[in-house]
Amino acid sequence: MLIANRGEIAVRVIRACRELGIETVAVYSDADRFSLHTRWADQAHRLGPPPASESYLNAQRMIEIAKETECDAIHPGYGFLAERADFAELVEKSGLIFIGPKPQSIRLMGDKLAARKTAREQGVPTVPGVYEKIATLAEAKRAAKEVGFPLLIKAAAGGGGKGMRLVARERELKSSFERAVSEVEKSFGDPSVYFERFIPKAKHIEVQVLADSYGNVVHLYERECSVQRRYQKLIEETPAPLLSDPMRREMGEAAVAIARACGYRSAGTVEFLYDLERERYYFLEMNTRIQVEHPVTEMTTGIDLVQEQIQIAAGRKLAFAQEEVCPRGAALECRIYAEDPEHDFMPSIGRVEELVLPSGPGVRIDSGISRGDLITPHYDPLLLKLIVWGEDRPGAIRRMGRALQEMWIVGVATTMGFHLRALADERFLAGSYTTDFIRHLQAGGLSPEELEILAVAATVERFTQGKQWHATMNSAAKEQEQRWKWASE
Repeated sequence: MLIANRGEIAVRVIRACRELGIETVAVYSDADRFSLHTRWADQAHRLGPPPASESYLNAQRMIEIAKETECDAIHPGYGFLAERADFAELVEKSGLIFIGPKPQSIRLMGDKLAARKTAREQGVPTVPGVYEKIATLAEAKRAAKEVGFPLLIKAAAGGGGKGMRLVARERELKSSFERAVSEVEKSFGDPSVYFERFIPKAKHIEVQVLADSYGNVVHLYERECSVQRRYQKLIEETPAPLLSDPMRREMGEAAVAIARACGYRSAGTVEFLYDLERERYYFLEMNTRIQVEHPVTEMTTGIDLVQEQIQIAAGRKLAFAQEEVCPRGAALECRIYAEDPEHDFMPSIGRVEELVLPSGPGVRIDSGISRGDLITPHYDPLLLKLIVWGEDRPGAIRRMGRALQEMWIVGVATTMGFHLRALADERFLAGSYTTDFIRHLQAGGLSPEELEILAVAATVERFTQGKQWHATMNSAAKEQEQRWKWASE
């Protein structure tokens, strides 16, 4: 199997393949020549220069390498080519197996307006809004009057927060609309947007589904993903706090209905917005790939989602029915990014001079980095994912706090300090947090004394040690830097 990706998800797929007895072929850009995934795979082949457009987005080169190495299948991971219907079609036309859904399912769910229409046809509620493509300012003004303020501008042809704008009042519409259109055209090649009503106290809840080629579809319950910056997630957990069991079942059934309606196959995620005040949910979108946060579901269900993807693509039926999916305990995931939370989560570049990872009962690390690696500006700054399991939510939170305190990453700024603050916040502890959580935290959700204890005390020693490690960088790291420079040249 060729893994058309990099970083921690490439390592995750390699692990799944190794347990299934499948040989793996890694691909890399010049910036990733000595990365972890290239060392763990059975083979590694060069794609091109560091820019993604010349490497990880080069679909034809992926096919060429797969053919040269006599691969049977390609796994796209997430991001890059994962949700591109044309890539899935290219893989299949080349006589290879695409580890994911059918191209037509990707295309249907990738069109956000068509996806919402599909949901409504299944009786699943969608957020009130104007679900037609809006391409001009005149159309935007008419749609805004219909929806009312505040409203959200969203891309019609893509997701991931690209182009999303919150418009609080009419005078902000023109500038927000123009910026959104410009961004979505650059990101997706289609400038069209649509408008949704903004729900102020909302939770972001998603449901994991698995579907085989024989019409069997199950859900593996939900994940709460409301801790977000720039509409991208930082902390995920399951089960979702404050969600009643009847609502949990109803959302699971809605996710299965949408998956059936689009003829889905493989692992996928149906995302919902949950209005905390009205206790109502609304369909947002379906992600037709493995999600970054899939490990929390694996920790509570004991089901390996990546292996299930591979087995389904190989023609196997699901080995379990809905009633056999019995989650146990609670799980949390903290995404550790090379970002500076004190400066609006700006990406940080540099070398990982020291790396100490936590362990112990109920602790899992999904990492794509090792000591000495260079963190470049070319790709998403996700370093690793820290996942923990506990008998209940309070136990999982305590375990996550312990694991974060054991972790050391020196050489780049990280989000570890933010996670410590978030876990101690009263709204997080109560489970009442919503998608505005980070704004609340930045505005002073904790007292100065708490910030002093949790942020400063947790980082001062690391900073001091970091200066010492920087002055005595070991020869192995220096050698790797020289090799990377050589590869780039």
